Amino acid sequence: MEIVLTEYLSVEKIWNHFVKKLPAMESFVWKMILALLAYLIIGKVIRKVCELLKLTLQKAGVDIGVTQFISSFAKAGMYFLLLVTIAVQFGIKQSSIVALLASASAALVLALQGGLSNLAGGVMILVLRPFIVGDYIMENVDKQEGTVVKIDLFYTTLSTIDNKRITVPNGTLTGSSIVNFTAQDRRNLEIKVMISYQSDLKKAKKCLEELLMNDPATMSDKEMKVFVDQLADHGVVIGFRVWVKTEEYWNTKWRLNEEIKLAFDAEKIEIPYPQLDVHLN
Repeated sequence: MEIVLTEYLSVEKIWNHFVKKLPAMESFVWKMILALLAYLIIGKVIRKVCELLKLTLQKAGVDIGVTQFISSFAKAGMYFLLLVTIAVQFGIKQSSIVALLASASAALVLALQGGLSNLAGGVMILVLRPFIVGDYIMENVDKQEGTVVKIDLFYTTLSTIDNKRITVPNGTLTGSSIVNFTAQDRRNLEIKVMISYQSDLKKAKKCLEELLMNDPATMSDKEMKVFVDQLADHGVVIGFRVWVKTEEYWNTKWRLNEEIKLAFDAEKIEIPYPQLDVHLN
């Protein structure tokens, strides 16, 4: 009987304690629900503000990369303020948040040195502008190349010719040399080809000159050079340099390579290949 009474008193004590804590638990649950709703609603407002900011900057003629960078920075800042506000509503003191941020900042500086270098790299890219959105670049660390589609706080996104996306840290781009293929509106196209020593050199050079003059993409008002580059072991290396528009560079190169082969075949100009002659005694 005493055991049953003791168990009853224990259960009653637990129940009374639960009843006393129930208002606080209800208040906490309501705060959680309100915080979640506030996060979802204000999050949508933040996204709308960022979109409006992008449109405003674009109408003002601001560079696309700068627009993306400012928008990302503003979005991160507004979400940070939102989270701090929600934390304060849960009873966390602002002084405690400041102290936590101070200690967390020191730890982040040590732990995220690479991230901070990427952030600094993003700022340098937007200030110095070695490239902008739409440029075709190659970084010389891992030899990754593509068209710049986005410049964010920490990373730059490239789109390759075969439509793959490459995310390159900004610190990598600012810490190495960058080749910008589309920074200028025209490029100097150079093609070299080898002919045999038995072929007519003057005829071969004349063929190349005619191809350059007749091609619609070559700039006839700019200097064109047809030259003998090398007297190699297996033949004579001749080539040319001609100016073309940047956007027509690759199509022109591929077209001229084909036309050179067809023209040399028509004129009986031999393009040699390595051979080995074996003499038996």
